[in-house]
Amino acid sequence: MISDQKPSFSTVSSSFILDWLVALQALCEPDQFASLLARSGISYGDNAPLGRVTLEQIVRLYQLAAVETGDEMMGLWSRPIRPRALQHLLTSVRESTSLSSALYRFSTFWNLLLDDYRFELVDAEDTIALRLVPRSDALAQRFGHMLILKLAHGILSWLARREVAVERVDFAFERPSFEEDYAVIFPAPVTFDANSTSIRFAKASLGPVNARSTDDLDRFLENAPRDWVFTHSQEHTQSLRVRAYLNQSSWQDAHLAGAAKALGMTPRTLIRKLDADGTSFQAIKDGLRRDIAIRRLQIGDASIEVIAQDVGFSSAASFHKAFHRWTGATPSSYRQRALL
Repeated sequence: MISDQKPSFSTVSSSFILDWLVALQALCEPDQFASLLARSGISYGDNAPLGRVTLEQIVRLYQLAAVETGDEMMGLWSRPIRPRALQHLLTSVRESTSLSSALYRFSTFWNLLLDDYRFELVDAEDTIALRLVPRSDALAQRFGHMLILKLAHGILSWLARREVAVERVDFAFERPSFEEDYAVIFPAPVTFDANSTSIRFAKASLGPVNARSTDDLDRFLENAPRDWVFTHSQEHTQSLRVRAYLNQSSWQDAHLAGAAKALGMTPRTLIRKLDADGTSFQAIKDGLRRDIAIRRLQIGDASIEVIAQDVGFSSAASFHKAFHRWTGATPSSYRQRALL
């Protein structure tokens, strides 16, 4: 049985954050924007980010940009979200007696601040959904919609002291080319082209709130969004379950038959399920070694030659070539930016 641990070394494609960078760039002077990216270790050229983006890079940019722009949502919504808004939100929701009532407080809080959207709670027999309803015909901001739903999920999980199960997530925009990135964000099926953006929970999973102290609140704010952007669950897609198996095994020597046995199915069935996820066993294995290499370069704990060997490359030259294909940078230039 594969254990339910936080995915190790996870990254997302740079396209995933493009909407965020475009919104942030509009708030900044050119030199300020360039400085924010440089300090976050994110490359951005020809109006597109380059390569892969790690959780730490997302956290760094979020924490820097939220302070320096004076907008805690960094241009993702039409009205700036002024400093300390998140603190006031947490102060409100931690007084809730149940996770359902926390969702209500979350929705009413944002309805005071957002001009272009409003939240409504949809209470069905067995589920409750938080739905984002547009007030105009403006196009959905993909990163903004993702972030605010993930904030709702993160706050509920913080109050519950566990990652709250999610039934499904719907987005009111077209299926993007980077749809697989949403699997490391939300522990649930994600659909696109929906009538409205929403996140749905089973009522059975929304129990009482566990008390949170002022110190807990301060830590949540200090760490944001490190503790709640990437999902802890690895069970909602076969591809993440395979990645979990590789994380817990000697992944360099792991093979399809072993993964299938660990997951309780035949190799043919696993191939079919991975194909339905739009991937393959080898692609998952290659993605894991890519993310391990990126993380090792960020930490700076070994030479490039050693990292190349550890992630299965026969030579540093072949590693350089693959790494440039993944990130748009050489290993040495990537490490230099990461360690600034």
